Amino acid sequence: MLKRFEVTNYKNFKEKIMIDFSNVDGYQFSTDCITEQLISKMIIYGRNATGKTNFGKALLDIRDNLALVRFVRNQEGNYLNADSAEEYAEFAYTFLFDGDELIYKYRKRSETILLDEELLLNGIRCFYYNFDSLDADFSNLKYLDADTVIIERYMQSMALPEENEGSVSMLPFLRWLINNTALPGDSVLLKLDDFIKRMVMITVGSSMMNGPRRMNESFLEMLTDNDALKDFEEFLNIMGIACSLVIKQLPDGQNQLYFKHEQLLPFYENASSGTIALTNLYRRFEMGKTATVMYLDEFDAFYHYEMSENIIKFLKKKFPQCQIIMTTHNTNLMTNRFMRPDCLFILSGSGSLTALSNATVRELREGHNLEKMYISGEFERYE
Repeated sequence: MLKRFEVTNYKNFKEKIMIDFSNVDGYQFSTDCITEQLISKMIIYGRNATGKTNFGKALLDIRDNLALVRFVRNQEGNYLNADSAEEYAEFAYTFLFDGDELIYKYRKRSETILLDEELLLNGIRCFYYNFDSLDADFSNLKYLDADTVIIERYMQSMALPEENEGSVSMLPFLRWLINNTALPGDSVLLKLDDFIKRMVMITVGSSMMNGPRRMNESFLEMLTDNDALKDFEEFLNIMGIACSLVIKQLPDGQNQLYFKHEQLLPFYENASSGTIALTNLYRRFEMGKTATVMYLDEFDAFYHYEMSENIIKFLKKKFPQCQIIMTTHNTNLMTNRFMRPDCLFILSGSGSLTALSNATVRELREGHNLEKMYISGEFERYE
């Protein structure tokens, strides 16, 4: 699981911003927000333009670093903080895998240009590589069960012509190592690779309101399974949308979803905008149901507060092992009924992230009305 993440000089975060998932208090309520002594369900609040979306992008940066196929790049112009003289952003991730602590650090000049990278296992630096100076230290690869790898092959790839910079010549050593080493099945590198590949970010904004043209055909194909269709129908019912569903195959072979009535009603043409948004959210849940980390930005942008509560309860039940980070402006969710003070955070305009449990001199207890305290200005100096 992810124990800690920090980033500096990325977009609007000029100074270091950090989240420590191991900073767990001793509350005896809402214990399903904690998994293996780490925060696994959390909500981030913050005024507009404080960087809630950018924080999610920063968190997922590591996934693009290690992807075999590069993701679409659209941040080149604003990757670094505009007010900083530093020419790179710094990232640091701390993971826990079966008792092993793995720290992966890197610095980047842009989305695609790495400056250096470093990996530590249980406090031992296993490798370091600087893409500018070519300074390198691969002396402790044995701790990763990778001491038989032929480093010269990687170094040769770094000596490619300059016009290839940003493509092969920017290949992270960690990615190369994982893909070019015969690692044992219980390798901590394989665990890391698997974990990172299953990190996802879901943005529930206006783009989620698009109709069936944007709908992934694989989702409709999935619903042809009766159990999957019933599961989706049950999800909508739990969210307060009373309905029965049926899926039919059209003469052209395409699948069509309907509300079940005396006369079938095409689902997407008749569902409300909120139901469509909820459907898209469920579709993303299903496509990422094996996720390790899920960053849900504006997850309840189109929902009544009761439905937002139901979504949180659904996520806690459906994904108990997944570390889910949600952003919202909905203060109705700032409650001890299903959350807790050490899992509710405020992102300030200055770029600091503070748990409610650390944002007041009071000892917060289960009976406290956190929403009322927030509205009355109890945590104002952390906004």
